[in-house]
Amino acid sequence: MDALQRRIVGRTLENIRVASPFVVRTYDPPIGAAKGKTVERLARIGKRIAIGFPDELWLVIHLMIAGRLHWREPGAKLARGYGLAAFDFADGTLTLTEASPKKRASIHMVRGEAALRALDAGGIEVMASELAAFRAALTRENHTLKRALTDPHLFSGIGNAYSDEILHRAQLSPIAMTEKLSDAEIARLHEATKTVLAEWIARLGAQAGEKFPEKVTAFRPEMAVHGKYKQPCPVCGTPVQRIVHADNETNYCPRCQTGGRMLADRALSRLLKSDWPKTVDELEQTRPSR
Repeated sequence: MDALQRRIVGRTLENIRVASPFVVRTYDPPIGAAKGKTVERLARIGKRIAIGFPDELWLVIHLMIAGRLHWREPGAKLARGYGLAAFDFADGTLTLTEASPKKRASIHMVRGEAALRALDAGGIEVMASELAAFRAALTRENHTLKRALTDPHLFSGIGNAYSDEILHRAQLSPIAMTEKLSDAEIARLHEATKTVLAEWIARLGAQAGEKFPEKVTAFRPEMAVHGKYKQPCPVCGTPVQRIVHADNETNYCPRCQTGGRMLADRALSRLLKSDWPKTVDELEQTRPSR
């Protein structure tokens, strides 16, 4: 957000180019209504980026999983195949791309604060939350911790990758049920959530510096467990394990988070059946000796 703020706030949006009509999900007001207007402010609505113009006009971008924003030279061409839209300013062009055939990224144009808030799923901002509010959101419904943390109706802006990192820091199982957590575990999760998010905000800001962040990815070498399947846990050295479901992958340390128990990965456990290891000790026995 800081990199975007420095480049477009106070600048006039000279032109809008849409390569994929499916990316624009609203028609009134039309997306062209922002053309020629000056960007007044930016806001974050959950995982959406909201660009504010005069007359309470908001252009709202949701990147979803594979969407990315890029800052290019003025008038830059849209990449064929995955370029969705371009927003031209005098000093440069902001492009929206999506490297996925599913094309889930979206643009909404709305007018007024009420219409903008209607796009908000309603989850609390964890960084500004007290323990009581966090507990109330977490225990509103009985879900697994993984699902609860990534539910935008409960918590705003926590994605798949950071939920893995948070649960590892809190030493809690991704499939633990929210209604069964103790007060101490909820407090530990609240602290871990705020700490992990703060660390990553600072780290990503320092890495980008004054440049526009181009290498935006959910898989980073500094992460403890996310994207680290079979690599050693940085705390105990146990190989990180995973649960694959649809497009998402949950990574966890069985020793730090599940008391040594291996969680069943739907694909692998079905394939291996009785050979699927139930504990870390069984897993280690299956490794070839050196």
